[in-house]
Amino acid sequence: MEAGRTSTVRLETIVSLAKRRGFVYPGSEIYGGLANTWDFGPLGAELKRNLKNAWWEFFIQRREDMLGLDGGILLHPRVWEASGHVEEFNDPLVDCRRCKSRFRADTLIEEKLERSSEGLSIEDMTRIIQESNLACPVCGARDWTPVRKFNLMFRTFIGPVEEQSTLVYLRPETAQAIFINFKQVVQTSRVKIPFGIGQVGKAFRNEITPGNFIFRLLEFEQMEIEYFIRPETWEEYFDHWLNEMARFLRWIGFKPDRLRTREHGPQELSHYSKKTIDFEYLFPFGWKELCGLAYRTDYDLR
Repeated sequence: MEAGRTSTVRLETIVSLAKRRGFVYPGSEIYGGLANTWDFGPLGAELKRNLKNAWWEFFIQRREDMLGLDGGILLHPRVWEASGHVEEFNDPLVDCRRCKSRFRADTLIEEKLERSSEGLSIEDMTRIIQESNLACPVCGARDWTPVRKFNLMFRTFIGPVEEQSTLVYLRPETAQAIFINFKQVVQTSRVKIPFGIGQVGKAFRNEITPGNFIFRLLEFEQMEIEYFIRPETWEEYFDHWLNEMARFLRWIGFKPDRLRTREHGPQELSHYSKKTIDFEYLFPFGWKELCGLAYRTDYDLR
């Protein structure tokens, strides 16, 4: 299959069908809607439940080396400082000075200039946007702010006073609840390495989403596993879990010709990852990440 190929099914057709049949509804629609939020209707709720149950059965209940967990959405802010999310969990953003519209700089470069943004620094992206004389997709102006980093975590406060001492974050991933409870799980369950902990839960990311229906929303659910091993065996288990993920996707009905794997380049890796491979799916808007596998080393347990 050609890398640039897109689906023949139009996204608008899928959205229309999903709304008519009660799978999804636009969020807060009677009040004008809230961008990039969706509510799941009667059929959508059942579909989600079936998917989560299938995942739980396949990865947790069928295996003797897996345990389940249900961590909280609110964690101590020091969790996110220790994990690197406060410093590293950012998107590169740029503003049009005329209309004040805000965009992801890497997305602008990839979609409007048709070049890869992999490995580009903030300074590189600023220079490329300025030198290419790129026009704003909204108003057509060519006057941009410098690219800057924007942290993706939603902030809120505990109690009536909004001050630094009461600051907490809505979790941007489910993994950290697994890491901070690792010792308790080992002690209470009497498990030994290798073993894994899985959970399903909500996560929140304050990012500029592409607006492609329910792909990459501000609020979403993750199904995640952290598997704990001896460091010398990581490549063996990486291959094992890559095969298990592919087997699960086939089991729930994904067509092989609409799936592919893609390894992250060195500059694309998350701050915690030594190796990451994504499963990408051929959506109506092109190949995009469906799920991923990362070797996090012992970054989160140090």
